[in-house]
Amino acid sequence: MPILPSKHKSPFYLFNGHIQTIIPSLFRQVEGIDYHRERLITPDDDFIDVDWSRVGAKALAVLSHGLEGDSHRPYIMGMVKVLNERGVDALAWNYRSCSGEPNKLLRSYHLGASDDLDFVVRHALNNGNYHTVYLVGFSAGGNISLKYLGEDPKQVPSEVKRASVFSVPIDLKGSAMRISRVYTQRFLKTLGHKLEQKKAMYPDELDLSDYSLFWSFPEFDEKFTAPIHGFTSADDYYNRVSSRQFLKQIEVPTLLVNAKNDPFLSESCFPLEEAQHNPYFYLETPEDGGHVGFAEDLRNNVYYSEARAVRFLLDGE
Repeated sequence: MPILPSKHKSPFYLFNGHIQTIIPSLFRQVEGIDYHRERLITPDDDFIDVDWSRVGAKALAVLSHGLEGDSHRPYIMGMVKVLNERGVDALAWNYRSCSGEPNKLLRSYHLGASDDLDFVVRHALNNGNYHTVYLVGFSAGGNISLKYLGEDPKQVPSEVKRASVFSVPIDLKGSAMRISRVYTQRFLKTLGHKLEQKKAMYPDELDLSDYSLFWSFPEFDEKFTAPIHGFTSADDYYNRVSSRQFLKQIEVPTLLVNAKNDPFLSESCFPLEEAQHNPYFYLETPEDGGHVGFAEDLRNNVYYSEARAVRFLLDGE
């Protein structure tokens, strides 16, 4: 019954889930990471840009960022730094169109793109000398990671030993209905910029005439995500890629940490039953932490998510 108690407690001055989400996102800075970028050519003649931070290790962590994020987000770089300090190489991959340059195809990325994660993992194994791979995912990247581990567990490379994910909308429809309009509009703005770039590349494929009227993810996913990526509707997309359905099949020790006050997550994103029945799947639900927050000491750059991931991945705790 791997439902774990949590030792996380936010500082008193971060007094609710919104503040715990926003302050680290806006103000955190992480120094000392010197990435080496590599461009991978995908089987469909597109590209994925990945950023390496190597310390000469035999173990590698593959990090997956959140919606509209990239490898330079502070939560990614903070995790890279602590992993490097513990003697683990890190590879932070940027989803298609998230590396600062639009990808070549009409398709971009979505929250179920586990095929791209598999491609990145296998590239790292084929081009490195790693005997151990860890997966770390945040939010959207957590959903991709969990789906990857559970949709076809026998196909996961044997070198993938453990995984740790944070703030994951494992029920995409529930999360889409839960997230407030303020957060949604921020995401839709940057997604709209990327669609404008794609329209310049594929002028006959996209109609953006009413984009300014969109205010929810179901609207966006119905018109763009679903048809562009081969789904029949937003509901079809949510049903097929939400990772909750795959948790029971995971065969690699995996930790999910979702804060109870996360403003992005619905009640359906707290999979108690799955954790009770799958001995490989561990669930931790701290009372607070917000969405991809988990700050414990802002001045000294101390974040629970980083300490917790390292403890689970490397120390087996």
